[in-house]
Amino acid sequence: MRRDVQKSAPKAVKTQGQAVGRPKGSLNKNRKEVALSPFQTQLQGCIRSALTLIGLDLGIVYFVYDGALGNNASLQAVKQAGLHLICKLRHDSKLYFPYAGAYSGKGKPRKYGEKLTVETLTADHLKTETVAKNIRTRVYHVQVWHKNFPELLNVAIIVKANLKTGRTAKVLLFSDDLNLASEALIDYYALRFQIEFNFRDAKQYWGLEDFMNVKATQVNNAANFALFMVTFSQLLSAKLEGVNRGSMLDLKTIFRARKYTRRIINSLGKNADEFYIDDRIFQAAEIGRIHAKAA
Repeated sequence: MRRDVQKSAPKAVKTQGQAVGRPKGSLNKNRKEVALSPFQTQLQGCIRSALTLIGLDLGIVYFVYDGALGNNASLQAVKQAGLHLICKLRHDSKLYFPYAGAYSGKGKPRKYGEKLTVETLTADHLKTETVAKNIRTRVYHVQVWHKNFPELLNVAIIVKANLKTGRTAKVLLFSDDLNLASEALIDYYALRFQIEFNFRDAKQYWGLEDFMNVKATQVNNAANFALFMVTFSQLLSAKLEGVNRGSMLDLKTIFRARKYTRRIINSLGKNADEFYIDDRIFQAAEIGRIHAKAA
């Protein structure tokens, strides 16, 4: 359908005598001075508010975000807030190695060298190579130019190849911090998923999306308590024998059932110590858990 629309769409008509290329007298633009979108402005304000809240106790250096910030304006917004950006570029982004040839002696020195492709990557750029389940994963580390960015980018390239079919795919992770190692760049970007999981757990299990408070202090307390419970629940599940690590449903089921069991015992007037010392009393209370208890 899209192809049919493209074929039927009228083509732009070039005006006869229209100049091709850069207009005469136009000046170079400073790509560090950018106009921020409303989203980028809001995000920059959130970063500054978070840094103010954290204070000087933690030295925050990097801001990690998904591919939505993989552009120059977003990079400049983060840098203006005082942080380095770790993000993802489009897989088909046009990147260029710095020009390594000799200066011709005329005009401005060349800036862009060979275009980066999987074929132009060499053994010097290769950092790690692993093979698992017929998938070969190679990690490359380069510093390259992007024509929309004013400075060199520190890029980690993850290339996965299916050894059976020969198909390949690549991921481009980047940062403006040129001193950041490729291993750290990949590890820091991976933290983004853990942060998203934390918010998912806070919403799904600990009431982050259910509280009905409207006053600032109450909202602040409810949100912070929900996120606190995400961390606290991990500590609890690590101490409970037989609880699947990370299973919030099992954790809540066990504690809720134990609470009911204690209430029932107390309502019967049974105050003997053995009811509280012997954990076998709680075995029936774990009915309803999702995962089987570990042997």
